[in-house]
Amino acid sequence: METTDLLKKVRQIEIKTRGLSRNIFAGQYHTAFKGRGMAFSEVREYQFGDDIRNIDWNVTARLNTPFVKVYEEERELTVMLLVDVSASRQFGTDTRLKQDLVTEIAATLAFSAIQNNDKIGLIFFSDRIEKFIPPQKGKKHILYLIRELLGFQPMHNGTDVSEALRYMTNAIKKRCTAFVISDFLDIKDFKTDLTIANRKHDVVALQVYDRREAVLPNVGLLRVKDAETQEEILVDASSKRLRQQYAAWWHNHQEHLSDVFKKSKVDYVSIATDEDYVRSLMALFNLRN
Repeated sequence: METTDLLKKVRQIEIKTRGLSRNIFAGQYHTAFKGRGMAFSEVREYQFGDDIRNIDWNVTARLNTPFVKVYEEERELTVMLLVDVSASRQFGTDTRLKQDLVTEIAATLAFSAIQNNDKIGLIFFSDRIEKFIPPQKGKKHILYLIRELLGFQPMHNGTDVSEALRYMTNAIKKRCTAFVISDFLDIKDFKTDLTIANRKHDVVALQVYDRREAVLPNVGLLRVKDAETQEEILVDASSKRLRQQYAAWWHNHQEHLSDVFKKSKVDYVSIATDEDYVRSLMALFNLRN
């Protein structure tokens, strides 16, 4: 993409997603992803009804009267976007490619984050970590993230969700809210790393898919290519049995994903490329409120 075209696209994404985050998501984002941690504020004398677990024994011993620690909710967040840039993101059969939808969703979340005065960072991953952008605040930083979302070219084609989760868990020391945005076509098991990451952080999964990935069209002989492995096969899409087998595979895949997220206690939503992602994100936000 030429520099002029890139800047024009950045501006278009900024206008659309900033408006969405300001007018639609402002309150929902704040309440759905407000600071979950508790930061120490002060000590005060013990009052009837205070939790004895909050007694500050050092101050109590020094002053010879019970004092308790007072905590307040941390309002500012660190938000991490873990964005799948594997080759399968370049698929799309309706109004847009999966990568276009990913960019809009990520940009909307980014603008929502800075309106809440949150830091936001970005991890691009394929079957390895492609790029890490440390979390920062400010509009200039957000526009840099959008430029990267639009123009970044990965070095590898595969997918490894576990690698991204492990990297994020090690790189981000303070508890954060992490949005994993992927089609989750990774055949490797990432449940263990997802569970570990969600214990330390607040992980949310956003699955982006195209409806042609769920249903094989009846179009006769069809040459199919795996974007990540480059393997090509010829299939007879006119075969009812084959289409049923494919539909069953997709159903089982989605059931497996749902089970993984449920057992890992991770909130998630699936969004199709021809779908209004605003409705899907609002439903997710409302679920968490």
